[in-house]
Amino acid sequence: MPTVLVILAEGFEELEAVAPIDLLRRAGVEVTIAALGETIHVTGRNGITLHADTTLAAVGDRLFDMLFLPGGPGVKHLRDDPRVRAAVLAHHAAGRWLAAICAAPTVLLDAGLLSDRRYTAHFSVANELPALLADERTVADGRLLTSRGAGTAIDFGLLLVEKLTSSKESNDISQSICA
Repeated sequence: MPTVLVILAEGFEELEAVAPIDLLRRAGVEVTIAALGETIHVTGRNGITLHADTTLAAVGDRLFDMLFLPGGPGVKHLRDDPRVRAAVLAHHAAGRWLAAICAAPTVLLDAGLLSDRRYTAHFSVANELPALLADERTVADGRLLTSRGAGTAIDFGLLLVEKLTSSKESNDISQSICA
């Protein structure tokens, strides 16, 4: 069974986290939600508090098949935490999937992983990401998966399912949710 680590920081965009997590779990993927902070309760930008499975500190150096970073205003906390950068670089070095939506591709930029790569992100970070593919809802470039924002969260979740399981599984889930 494929594994995914989702890192949630205070101020995360709820839809960008929950939609892909839901779709991945429908596909039978083992998703571990890790809070960036010291407690397992993380409040998103719209005041919805999620109960994470664990904390990033408790996850330690464990590698997953995919590292997924939701966006939103909380991305500033992801960018400021050296453990997140270390996790991104460790997953990249091990050839694992990296997935980022909305403003979270800036975390990949900070880690030096966007040079000569195709990617997309939210228009609010376009000034930091000059090669942004603004017209594409999702972009897959090798093991780097990116998406634009909350409005693309379902598409992105289905892409993650496709990459970790199969196109058939992604299509089946898409049909079952009327996407």
